[in-house]
Amino acid sequence: MVDLRSLGYFVAVAEELNVSRAAARLHMSQPPLSRAIQQLEVDLGAELFTRSAQGMTLTPAGHVLLPEARDLLARAGSLPSLIAPAADMRTITIGTLADSVDRAGGTLIDAFRSRYPGVEIRIVEGDLTNPTVGVDRGHTDVALTRGPFRSPAVAVAELRRDPVGVVLRDDDPLATRDRVELDELRDRRWFRVPDGADPLWRDYWSGGRTHAAHTDTVVRTVRECVQAVLWSGCIGLAPLTITRQPGVVVVPMDGVAPSPLVVAWRRRDRRPLVHGFVDIATTAARRSRP
Repeated sequence: MVDLRSLGYFVAVAEELNVSRAAARLHMSQPPLSRAIQQLEVDLGAELFTRSAQGMTLTPAGHVLLPEARDLLARAGSLPSLIAPAADMRTITIGTLADSVDRAGGTLIDAFRSRYPGVEIRIVEGDLTNPTVGVDRGHTDVALTRGPFRSPAVAVAELRRDPVGVVLRDDDPLATRDRVELDELRDRRWFRVPDGADPLWRDYWSGGRTHAAHTDTVVRTVRECVQAVLWSGCIGLAPLTITRQPGVVVVPMDGVAPSPLVVAWRRRDRRPLVHGFVDIATTAARRSRP
């Protein structure tokens, strides 16, 4: 019998065509991932990858399995939203990205708890690989996150826009500048989100530049961004509202549009609790504007 976890492993390896990169994406070590793929091939009675000195490619069987596996995983991810109305949903799972909840403000939290006093609130903190923080896969009900990103299954309401800056070591020659132009940074070594992330999201946070894998450092969390700056001398973009860390500065940037702080939910989700959260978030954002 094939389980969903094995299919998720297969999709990650099929998209990366590299077991090491897929293992990093899945936050696991390489040996158990390789064993899981081998066991899946045994269970299905077919080789899914051709392995050679030049790398990995999908076999004909792998090409057939990939869209089916994606569909099964998407359908499994939507099960919570399908059964919640019948179960009289009394729990909401909120995805957050970095400091998005803090930036949305305590007014939002207080207003939601006041309107829905008996609802259990679960918080899931995401990373930089998925800006919807699991909303697109049904892993979370709503998300407080940052744009821009493009996900047809996800609707967003903008709460506000925050200007962005470049994150630098505090001893960088540009660290004392009032502003920095994007063109001044084209030849610097940047940190970047993984290639499998949403293209619009990836391109925005890269400043629209084309990355070279041998010069840029891949990061998956805000903490990794800061460490890449401190230890590797990388640079990158971040909202000016980001919590400052010792040893780094954020200098305002010209040539980059502000980043929207948004609340996100699935377009087909009609649950009153979800839309109540969206209404409270947008109302709180309007009231907090100058």
